[in-house]
Amino acid sequence: MPEGSGALGQRFRAAREARGLSLSDVAEQIRIRSVYLSAIEEESWSTIGAPVYIRGFLRTYARFLGIEPEEAVAAFNQNQPGPPSAGGDKRDQALAQGSRSRRAGSLLIWAAATVAVLLVAFVVYNELTMRAAQTAAPPVAASQAPAAPSATPAPASTAVPKAITAPGGANTLALVLSAPSWLRVTVDGSVSMEGTFPAGTSKTFHGKNALVRIGNAGGVEIYVDGKDLGKLGKSGDVVEHAFAL
Repeated sequence: MPEGSGALGQRFRAAREARGLSLSDVAEQIRIRSVYLSAIEEESWSTIGAPVYIRGFLRTYARFLGIEPEEAVAAFNQNQPGPPSAGGDKRDQALAQGSRSRRAGSLLIWAAATVAVLLVAFVVYNELTMRAAQTAAPPVAASQAPAAPSATPAPASTAVPKAITAPGGANTLALVLSAPSWLRVTVDGSVSMEGTFPAGTSKTFHGKNALVRIGNAGGVEIYVDGKDLGKLGKSGDVVEHAFAL
C-alpha cells in the first residue's frame, strides 16, 4: 500500500504535542498501541494493515485530539489508489453491526436459558407437590376405598365359628369378620378403627352414634345392642351405614 504525503500525519502529531502528550500517554487513554499511533503520524499505513482498521484508529485518535474524524478519514481515502468508494465505511458499519448482533444474540441465548431453567423448576415443584398431596390423602370416597380381596373361600382353619351369637350389650356396636375387609368405624364423631383386617377380627364399640364403612360387606357381621343384624351386603360390596346405639 503506498504511503501518504505526510500532511495528515503531521496534523495528528502537532495536535498531540500541543497537548504535551507522548504516544504512550495517548495509547494508555484510548487503548490503541503506541506503534499504531506512531504509524498514523508517519502515515505508515502498511504497519496497521487493512484500511478498515486504519479508518477505525483514525476516528478514535481524531476524537481524542479534537480533530474532525470524518475529515481525517476523507484525507486518508484521497491518498488511496482508485476512487475512494464508500466500501471502507460500509465495512466499518458492517463490523459494528455484526458486533451488535452478536451481543444481542448472546443476550437472547441467556434469556432463553434462564426461562428454560425456571420452567423446569416449576414443573419439578408441581410434580413433587402433587405426589405429596396424593401420599397424604386418606381414602374418603367409595372409589378410593381399598379394593376388596378376591372372593376365594378362606381355608377351613381360618374360618371363624359363630360361637358368640350376640356380642356386646346396650349402647354397643360389635363387628365380627368372617373374611378380610377394609373397615373404618367412627363413634360419636371420632375414628375408632380404620384399616384392612384379617378374618377372625372382632371389635366392640361403645357410644351413642356410629358410622361404619366396609370394603367387603359380605365378610362382616354386624351386632347392635346385642342384636345380630347380619351382613350389610354381598362379598366385594362397599357399604356405609350409620347406627344409633
